[in-house]
Amino acid sequence: MFERWSSPESVFQIMKELSRGQPCEITGIRDYQMIDEAGGIQWPLRDIREDASTRSRDPSQESKISVEQERRLFDDVLFYHSDQKARFLFEAPRDVPEPIDEQYPFVLLTGRGTSSQWHTQTRTGKSAVLKKLYPDHIYVEMNPLDAERLGIRANQKAIVASRRGQAIATVFITNTVQVKQLFIPMHYWVANELTFPAFDPYSRQPSYKACAVSVTPL
Repeated sequence: MFERWSSPESVFQIMKELSRGQPCEITGIRDYQMIDEAGGIQWPLRDIREDASTRSRDPSQESKISVEQERRLFDDVLFYHSDQKARFLFEAPRDVPEPIDEQYPFVLLTGRGTSSQWHTQTRTGKSAVLKKLYPDHIYVEMNPLDAERLGIRANQKAIVASRRGQAIATVFITNTVQVKQLFIPMHYWVANELTFPAFDPYSRQPSYKACAVSVTPL
């Protein structure tokens, strides 16, 4: 397939082949022009022309295939299991994997800190325009009451430390975080040197959103 890797749209055609028979199948999207003509196409979209009964005999008609907008996944109540039934997993709520204590008295929250970045900047970090829209260096948001108690000023540097590592961050004082809580955008890779390596037992999704940390002003 790499022999056909010559342009963004050629890669799109390869992706179509890889999606065949999968929940995210997009074989029904002919090309970029079809996306433009439809004003965007919601996936999945299977190529119904592969059905002998519905295949178009006139190639000129291929671009006129109607695209149903605003579809909903599983509106036919059929799911991707052998019995086509949904499976619900549930159990009693658990305590947080790493509660705060005297040594690490703050809850560090991580998440999206800016609309101009996505995850850890593996793609958006390459855009010079987007990089102008957020601070170059890591920052930590702190409640004003905590900042006053610790004698921390706005834009002062502080060490945020967990049992796994530490980071030097610029303090941004704001009421958007609660007392005894801190927030660091996950767009800075160093944030995950602090987080706790917990995983959901079923989906294996990492629980990097909260951990116990301490703060020391510099």
